[in-house]
Amino acid sequence: MSFHQQLVAATSQARDYLLAAPVISRCFHGEITLDDYVAFLKEAYHHVKHTTPLLMSVGALLPESKEWLRNAVAEYIEEELGHQEWILNDIKNCGYDKEQARASQPGFSTELMVAFAYDSVRRISPLSFFGMVLVLEGTSTALADHAAATIASKLQLPKKAFSYLTSHGALDQEHIKFYAGLMDKITDPADQQQIIHSANCFYRLYGDIFRNLTPAHGIAKIQQVDETVVAKSVIAEAIV
Repeated sequence: MSFHQQLVAATSQARDYLLAAPVISRCFHGEITLDDYVAFLKEAYHHVKHTTPLLMSVGALLPESKEWLRNAVAEYIEEELGHQEWILNDIKNCGYDKEQARASQPGFSTELMVAFAYDSVRRISPLSFFGMVLVLEGTSTALADHAAATIASKLQLPKKAFSYLTSHGALDQEHIKFYAGLMDKITDPADQQQIIHSANCFYRLYGDIFRNLTPAHGIAKIQQVDETVVAKSVIAEAIV
């Protein structure tokens, strides 16, 4: 059994904890509201914006013996740049104020996961980050396309409100293969155990983000301008 296979098997119970979050079940039963989706996007923004800084820390902290992995981290950085802006645009395309979302505070569970990510990378091992990759990319690939289709159907939202989810759906399978190949090159038992431990922690932390989502996200709706009223006003001014 390859290490990637061992990693998936050793974290299956923690993965089940995440997938058992009530909001995920409600989503796939079509019982999700627009505020639920915006709340999810808000928390996603607050952890995704840390992906590139975390990757930079990982690259800097890897030893020379893992130069091959540093090269892979550079590829990850190139891939992940700007994804947080996709999320803000999704919020805007749902009809909510993306700048207010940018300036908002994350929920406690999100703060905790981000803090653990930085701490584990810097205090324990940069390889801890790859436990987070398994959780976030693996979960997104498994759920994102189905979730996007269900939410779009239920809420009648445009495709442009799902750039983050659809970018992490089935088309992300190549990223999973790339990740599996990297993990299979990790041969030191201590390194392997650290990644397994990290993944188990991140499944719990990410699961708690879903469990603590609330539709009271605090992001204001964008004020819609009535184009008919504007047109009439322009005509009236022209006549005067």
